[in-house]
Amino acid sequence: MRLLLSVLLLGLPLPAAELTGIWVGRLNGKDIAFQFSQKGNTLNGKLYGDYRSTPIVEGKVSSDEFTFVVIAEEQSGNQINQTRLLFSGKLKNGQLDLKRRRESSTNAGNSGDSKPRGGQPEPFTLKRLL
Repeated sequence: MRLLLSVLLLGLPLPAAELTGIWVGRLNGKDIAFQFSQKGNTLNGKLYGDYRSTPIVEGKVSSDEFTFVVIAEEQSGNQINQTRLLFSGKLKNGQLDLKRRRESSTNAGNSGDSKPRGGQPEPFTLKRLL
């Protein structure tokens, strides 16, 4: 009986971590905040920076791990680029351990490719505010 119960429980998907709320932290010496809205395995929300907010797209949650993308505008000299930032993380001990990686960048004016700055993942931690 225990074996049957174990097999049944192992076949069930684990419940997704609940990320809904406001999370704050620091990335590269700057304050950063996220407002997450989770419905099942889908994650939406916004990234709040210095003077603007940017929507979260392609958000997915699986067990205690999650990923999402933010399309951010970044200035490089006189050029404004739209940069695709991939965030991946894990809920651990009540906080979010994340990594941010620049995937690609295009010139916002002419949609041409530009070289994204920094290719290494940048780790940071967020704590729940609300």
